[in-house]
Amino acid sequence: MRNLNQFKNINGEILDIGSGSGILGLLVARDNPKLSLNQSEIQEKFQFLSQINSKCNKIEANMYKGSFLQQEFDKKFDICVSNPPFYHSSVIKSENENLKIARYNDSMPLEEFISKTNRVLKPKGKFFFCYDVKQINEILLLLNKYKFNLESIQFVHPKKDKDATLVLIYARKDSKSLTKTLSPIFVFEKEKFSKEALEVYTKCSTHSIKVEI
Repeated sequence: MRNLNQFKNINGEILDIGSGSGILGLLVARDNPKLSLNQSEIQEKFQFLSQINSKCNKIEANMYKGSFLQQEFDKKFDICVSNPPFYHSSVIKSENENLKIARYNDSMPLEEFISKTNRVLKPKGKFFFCYDVKQINEILLLLNKYKFNLESIQFVHPKKDKDATLVLIYARKDSKSLTKTLSPIFVFEKEKFSKEALEVYTKCSTHSIKVEI
């Protein structure tokens, strides 16, 4: 979410789509106290964990329970963030039903995810998400189809000598800015976390409960 650092006076309504245990939205809200946090989550177990994590971190959050794709929201949002289920349906799936929903895009196909996000964002609304880099062609086509402008893009590599596995996207509704390609992130250096990765983990330090799913 370092892309948010370029903006001043971050405020308004933010929606964490497919919020899981709530960590992503909670971190953004913690670092931007003028934001009002909203979460959308389909799985009851994760709804519960998210609400507990909100209380543990003393951050108020409004939970929309149910499928993001089917949800009727009572307002529009200034910012949407998401770590959506992005593994392609052709990938061998876990037998754990909770993990299937959280990881594989059968439950939230990419086009429906982008289309619905466009509908719930205010004009000029900001959209931040990460996705499987192997699907980048489809991502770019669909962002354009649903009137999102790609403001910046960043690739995440396990190591410097390994191909990127994730892509971080910042898109904006009805914008015409030129795209920035940010320096890549390398997670590991030899067998240890890279300095950059350690800085991210340190900055994101928060208290979270852990349970088996």
